[in-house]
Amino acid sequence: MWGGAFFQGGQMSKLEAILSQEVEAEIQAVLQEAKAKAEALRSEAKAKAEGLLSARKRALEAGLQAAIRRAESAGELLLATARTEAKGEVLSQVKAKVEEALRALPNSPDWPQVLRKLAEEALAALGEPEALASHPDNLPHLEGLARERGLELRADPALRLGVRAIGKGGRTQVENALLSRLERAWDALSSKVAQVVWG
Repeated sequence: MWGGAFFQGGQMSKLEAILSQEVEAEIQAVLQEAKAKAEALRSEAKAKAEGLLSARKRALEAGLQAAIRRAESAGELLLATARTEAKGEVLSQVKAKVEEALRALPNSPDWPQVLRKLAEEALAALGEPEALASHPDNLPHLEGLARERGLELRADPALRLGVRAIGKGGRTQVENALLSRLERAWDALSSKVAQVVWG
């Protein structure tokens, strides 16, 4: 009876050992599978993270390049605007200097010849002139021409830098004044000035 109990106890130990091994093996298999799954998940997560980082990096680089291009375009636009404004300022200064020089002409010894030339051009544009009008200070310079052509001289304080030829009966008039000629010619002149200054 004692021997049977011992055998039974021995059998139990063996069984426990076998079960223990089976459990251990099962645990190891589960652990291995879990490790493999964990490794696969880790690799997948790492690949996804690297992909996301790479995509984010590419997007950031593309955004940076776009921002640089926008900044360069804005800079070029500002530069072009500044150049245009500078050109406009220079041309305005040139025009102001020309106007100043024209306004000073009546004080020049050449003024009587310039005035006569303006009057002759205005008279040539009219079929039958009867009078010449100009600033009172200019009339003495026009007396010779008026006598030659049989014209009446009329004072017009607004015509300091030019003349107005008046046709028969006052129906037609031709004004020839330096400042209005400058205005008419300014587009062409400013292009020439710009070419000289900026090439």
